[in-house]
Amino acid sequence: MADPRIIAVTLDERSIGWRSADIEQERRIAIFDLLEGNRFAPQRVHADQYAGPYRITLESAEGRLGIHIHREDDSHLETLVLALGRFRRAIKDYFAICDSYYQAIRASTPQQIETVDMARRAIHNEAAEMLRERLAGKIEVDFDTARRLFTLICVLHLRG
Repeated sequence: MADPRIIAVTLDERSIGWRSADIEQERRIAIFDLLEGNRFAPQRVHADQYAGPYRITLESAEGRLGIHIHREDDSHLETLVLALGRFRRAIKDYFAICDSYYQAIRASTPQQIETVDMARRAIHNEAAEMLRERLAGKIEVDFDTARRLFTLICVLHLRG
């Protein structure tokens, strides 16, 4: 019986540099929300017809994202590698707007916070759609799953 969802996600700690408390909070929320509800369906058919649930590890190295996909028992199924060049601008823009958002929360009016938050959501949504396009034919994900995965991809790209 198919169960196309992620039940555990890990970020390769070797891929992550220093991160602020705000970014660490983004990471925790993204993982929590991802595990609460997601659609993650690798399109490769395995000999035993395994179709979830999945444990994944995300890794960033040399401008590529590795998505290591494991069965529920943690045995390895496959690794998908994506070039992340197309995401560089989105990642940079997302972190810039997040910095503005965190500053606004601490010192701005509710209207200013809302304006920055709308811009932040727009960048995040565009990047999620781009991720869905890159995963097409490889892994089927819903929009919310793509948004949360993009957040985690951003965390992997932080360098101290």
